[in-house]
Amino acid sequence: MKPYQLYIERAGATRNVARYYAISMEPTLFGEACLIRRWGRIGAGGQRLVHHFEYEEEAVGLFLQLLRQKRLRGYRPKSTA
Repeated sequence: MKPYQLYIERAGATRNVARYYAISMEPTLFGEACLIRRWGRIGAGGQRLVHHFEYEEEAVGLFLQLLRQKRLRGYRPKSTA
């Protein structure tokens, strides 16, 4: 299994929005796929949710679905400027 990682942010000073969303996919000790989601306000601890899948394809499908949803909501890769 290849590890996948993504970190995106949504920020807007006019609406006081500063949010992050991170997704990673890793194998478990038993060879299953584990998708970990973290989100919250930038600079805060946030929340965490872990999904376990028997097959890697299922985890990749959720990973891509979540990425599409977040892009539609305005999340983008962190800018280095």
